[in-house]
Amino acid sequence: MARRALITGITGQDGSYLAEHLLEQGYEVWGLARGQANPRVSRMRKLLSDVQVVRGDLLDQGSLISAVERVQPDEVYNLGAISFVPMSWEQAELTAEVTGMGVLRMLEAIRVCSGVSRGGSNASGQIRFYQASSSEMFGQVSETPQTERTAFHPRSPYGVAKAYGHFLTQNYRESYGMFAVSGILFNHESPRRGAEFVTRKVSLGVARIKLGLATELRLGNLEARRDWGFAGDYVKAMHLMLQAANPEDYVIGTGRMKSVRELVEAAFAAAGLDWERYVVTDQTLHRPAEVDLLCADPKKARAQLGWEPSVSFDELVAMMVESDLRLLSDGADPDDDSWP
Repeated sequence: MARRALITGITGQDGSYLAEHLLEQGYEVWGLARGQANPRVSRMRKLLSDVQVVRGDLLDQGSLISAVERVQPDEVYNLGAISFVPMSWEQAELTAEVTGMGVLRMLEAIRVCSGVSRGGSNASGQIRFYQASSSEMFGQVSETPQTERTAFHPRSPYGVAKAYGHFLTQNYRESYGMFAVSGILFNHESPRRGAEFVTRKVSLGVARIKLGLATELRLGNLEARRDWGFAGDYVKAMHLMLQAANPEDYVIGTGRMKSVRELVEAAFAAAGLDWERYVVTDQTLHRPAEVDLLCADPKKARAQLGWEPSVSFDELVAMMVESDLRLLSDGADPDDDSWP
């Protein structure tokens, strides 16, 4: 029989790529959604017609128990979150409830449905759980690059909520013997990234300027440095973590940093434009507490999982710009949450 996976956050960037990958692996894939009338679910069905949907909400414990009981998954991937970092200052309580407490509710749903009690063991047939942790947990970094052992110093309500979920996953693994792991993923982007994120804001801005739909692109801190990779590569690491013999946490990234300025230069170059003619820095777009640099040390994932990124930074940026040029040329609305 086909293995069965349940994905929260199925309508987001990572959820869509993960669903595609698991379907290619022969899985039966279920996505958790707050309601069947959700317009993002309708759009998801057009791209992923083989994905089945079950109702559930990370804010509602009972609905998660019902979803796990109905689906009877072999693997659960918890990707659902309030994931736009700037929004986490504006909606700090909601971020804590969804991004932090949502992890607790899903772990409890799995524990209850599996009949796991304290002192349990990693028995075969147990539901395996993946938690989407984030490099934002490192925040004001104590060392570079960051490994699985680097101390956390989150600099946003989002990063704090992710750290709570990360430690909780570790605690359930140690307290109940659950196969529960966290992937500490560094920035991973794609043409499916939401329009509010800086990488997509840049690719859309470049496309609008190239097509004569805009004359400038306003951005915040151009000197912030990140480790950027392709989301389609990173979801494969998620899957590999749940196939390992033992539950362990892994840092996933490229090990190479690029500044926002370098991102901008690459994006405008992909469209044959000079970025300095169009980019305007705006202090109002800076974070209240900035994260200056993040860079992964993915040696453990490379050695133990055999995972390697396949798409380079320049290839990723060009892919996003070309996708947005096609999208806008076709008259589509990039803010409607659809996927190219």
